Parts: sequence; C-alpha cells; structure tokens
Amino acid sequence: MELTADNEIYKINIESPETFCAKEFKNKMQTIRFSSHMKISAVLLLTLIFFVPSCKKTSPQSSPDKTQSDNSNAQTAAEVPPPAGLVPIPIELPNPMFVGTPQDFKVSNLEKPLGKLRPPFLAPPGTENAAFLKTVAATDDVPIIGEIEMITDGDKQATDGSYVELGPFLQSVTIDLQADYDIYAVLLWHYHQQARVYYDVIVQLADDPDFITNVRTLFNNDSDNSSGLGIGSDMHYVETAEGKLIDAKGARARYVRLYSNGNSSNELNHYIEVEVFGKPAK
Repeated sequence: MELTADNEIYKINIESPETFCAKEFKNKMQTIRFSSHMKISAVLLLTLIFFVPSCKKTSPQSSPDKTQSDNSNAQTAAEVPPPAGLVPIPIELPNPMFVGTPQDFKVSNLEKPLGKLRPPFLAPPGTENAAFLKTVAATDDVPIIGEIEMITDGDKQATDGSYVELGPFLQSVTIDLQADYDIYAVLLWHYHQQARVYYDVIVQLADDPDFITNVRTLFNNDSDNSSGLGIGSDMHYVETAEGKLIDAKGARARYVRLYSNGNSSNELNHYIEVEVFGKPAK
C-alpha cells in the first residue's frame, strides 16, 4: 500500500492477520525455548554444587561408625563369659624361685613357654583339691630328702624343706583319694627352683591301688617307651612355679599315680606338691 504526503510516497506493509499470528507464535516459542534452557542450566548447576562434595572418598579413619563397631567387637571378644555352669578352679600359686641362668635344653619335643600367665581352668562349681592331706605311697619308700606325706601337705614353695627327693631311675607316687571322684584336673610341681625338664612324666588314674582295673592315662611324654608303659605323644616341658596342669576331663577314679625318670640336671626325681581337683562321685 502506498500513501502520498507532501509529495512523498511512503510504503506501508500491511500484513494479513494469518501472517501476523504466525510471527507472534514464532516469537513466543523462541521465548519459551530460551526460558526452558535457563531452567535446565540452573538445575544442572545446583546439582553440581551439592553432589560433587558428597562424592569425595572417605578414608577408613573418618568412619566413626565402623571404628566404634570394631572396638565393640574387640571388647566383646575380650569379655566372653565362661560357659554356663563352669567356674575357675581355686589355684594358689607359689612364689617364683628360679635361681641361676636357664639352660639351653637339648630336649626333643619341648613345649615352648606360654609367655604369659596360664588362663583359668574351668570346672563345675564345688570342685576342690581332693588330694589335700590324703595318703601317698611311693616306689622309693625311704626318700633321700623329705617325707612322702609332704607331696599333699599344701606347701608348694621351692624352698629347702618343701620338696621330696626320690632315688634315680623310674619312680612313681600314688595318691589314694579314699573315695571315687569325678576328676577335672591334676596339677603337679616337681621342682621349680631351677629350670628343669623331667623325663617320662606319666599320669594315670585307676579304680584299685595296684593299677589293674580301669587304668586310664591322662598324660605321657615318654617318647621312647623307656618307662615300659608305652610311647606317649605329650610334650616335654620346663618346670615353673605354675606347675603342670593336666586336663582329666571329669574322669571318675579313686587312685592317681604319677611317674618320672630323672631330669635334665640329674638322675633323681622330685615332688613338691600334687593337687587333684574333683568332686565326690554321685
């Protein structure tokens, strides 16, 4: 369309309604697209701000829950209560009396020192030393030092006058409990003033004093059958103030016999004390 004003001709584009609406719609769509792009960009930016720090690797030390759990487990393991119905047997140890330098023993199958106190031995409540002041017999009825009765008198010290010295070769002592007992442990001290190893240490139970009926062997470290009582698989051990504790597993018996056959220092045999922990049989 052309208009004339002051001899000037002006051209005015007059669009049809359809053309105008199409352009308006296009402009609005471009605005919408721009707005959507802005929103998506904003969401991505916020995600990066909050998510990236949380992806940092956490070291084991920075996990208090795991550390607390591990400490709790360790504490629980250290405080495990004894099995139901069992209690530590009442053991009173003598004073350590080692004199001199410990020897470098040339003994086969020698038990390594535990390096710490022996853990408590558990048995049913009421278990006690049934051997205290009970009758003792020995193959050497005239000891070189001491009296046979001293083996069950309760004195476990390694001082002079507290031990019995028997002759050389294979010797034994037999304790009569004077009744049947359910025996849970036998604890013996040979001589702990010096570090020594005693040979052919054998501990047996029986129902009769001649050890013919129902004989059971609790311990045997005779590796070559020099005692004539059979080859044993138990280890040699060094004498200490803790004594040698042997698990009897509740075996029922009246008589307890202990053998030895000299030691790493000399050919003689010694006993300071023997304790037999049990309960009267029912």
